Amino acid sequence: MTLPEKDIIDLKKAKILLENPGIAAKITNLLGMPLEKGFKMLPQNWHEKISEITSVALTKAVDTAVFTMKDMQKEKTSNFWHKIAVAATGGAGGFFGLPALAFELPVSTTIMLRSIADIARSEGESISSEETKLACIEVFALGGETSGDDSSEMGYFAIRTALARSLSQAAEFVAEKGLAEEGAPAIIRFVLQVAERFSIQVSEKAAAQAIPALGAAGGALINTLFIDHFQDMARGHFTVRRLERKYGKELIKEAYDIL
Repeated sequence: MTLPEKDIIDLKKAKILLENPGIAAKITNLLGMPLEKGFKMLPQNWHEKISEITSVALTKAVDTAVFTMKDMQKEKTSNFWHKIAVAATGGAGGFFGLPALAFELPVSTTIMLRSIADIARSEGESISSEETKLACIEVFALGGETSGDDSSEMGYFAIRTALARSLSQAAEFVAEKGLAEEGAPAIIRFVLQVAERFSIQVSEKAAAQAIPALGAAGGALINTLFIDHFQDMARGHFTVRRLERKYGKELIKEAYDIL
């Protein structure tokens, strides 16, 4: 089966977004200096602390962002206003420095998750669908590696495959029991697996904000870049999902690999 030209173009655009350079490269280009300088300025136990902050931030965002959005279809998204909101939180974080991350990140993550859901809705997803809500959370796993990753196998579909089992278990629990307390363990396992990858990007953001004299303006720029990255991931992800609904997962993956 051959895809229509319009859908091939959409898939190409999605692949360009999803296989883009990671957030570290983008931050390095913005600052004009490598992030290694910032990493050296982080506290000794920064990795464990950031992992903890990331897990808490993502869990809070899940509870307050997607699950409170109205399920109405619209083509236009509010990307600009979401960027303004995240830039404001980044400005505050930049002003108060690294210690503010624990307070700033949950707010920023909630705003970003709402933006992701907004993009999902514009690509024909139903926000009332529990599968869509989980797919919105999945976006935070895109574009970042973990220490156990084989760099040659870190493409978009490889990440989805790595998350597939925990995503399936979470979806089964939610389908059977809704968002009741009984379903929480499966959801938590999925969120924690996503948070493991999300923490990579958060670490890179923290390293940038640890650089002296970055200040409030620099914090706002870093956060704008941060949300822009995940908006790109969301647009690519939900474009692929839209095409999968239309043609099937196997055909779209084959076409994606060929491009």
